[in-house]
Amino acid sequence: MAHFAVENLSISFGGIRAVTDVSFSVERNTIFSIIGPNGSGKTTIFNMISGIYKPDSGRVVLDGEKVSGLNPDRIARKGIARTFQNIQLFGNASVMDNLMLGRHIHMKTGILGGAFMIGRWTPCAREEIRHREVIEHIIDFLELQSVRDQFVANLPYGKRKLVELGRALALEPRVLLLDEPSAGMNTEEKDDLRIWIKDIQEDYRVTILLIEHDMNMVMGISDRILAINQGIPITEGTPPEVQKHPEVIAAYLGEEESDADDKEHRDLV
Repeated sequence: MAHFAVENLSISFGGIRAVTDVSFSVERNTIFSIIGPNGSGKTTIFNMISGIYKPDSGRVVLDGEKVSGLNPDRIARKGIARTFQNIQLFGNASVMDNLMLGRHIHMKTGILGGAFMIGRWTPCAREEIRHREVIEHIIDFLELQSVRDQFVANLPYGKRKLVELGRALALEPRVLLLDEPSAGMNTEEKDDLRIWIKDIQEDYRVTILLIEHDMNMVMGISDRILAINQGIPITEGTPPEVQKHPEVIAAYLGEEESDADDKEHRDLV
């Protein structure tokens, strides 16, 4: 049985089919990427996996348990976390506070838990210490020490993307959905991100689903890739298999290649 599986997912909006019969399975602790032109349905698939959209048909299964149809909070509690194309952070809160918010599903004691236990640590205090230890590890891991107390709104875009990645890690997910994590980053930040994604796979033992337009990154770190176009699967396989598939090249480039397309072709192959 696969660790994570999407089985025949389909969804329509206003009578227009956005995703049609998409299926794939992902082995534990691997990186699985979904590629395709803009508007091909990639983020819609993530939205169905994370519970933002309810599929018209099909299901999502994690370790043998059906999770599609649950609300996003319950899906997060099952162990699926995600980042977004457009950053979803609290700009007027510090980096530390944003990361701590990622621990909310693991918090068990209430504000007044153990308030009358005089002379020793209360359950509330002990729990907060444990949560802060997790966050401190993430701050060190993503090299956010220098900005930990700054408001997120004051950070460069690339740093904000890292904070969102850190908040997703704070959920301690079994499956991590990364939606365009390198968007808005410069070349150096993208190089660092590639290393961090591989380190997350190895150190955190997390299964990663990736949507990413940077083909060098996709081909360099993915174990398997699914290519889709107009919501329909084209092919699935290893990076060398997918990058040479004629329908994948056609979907990205069309029948006539411009000079700009030539560069994207070189990146793809």
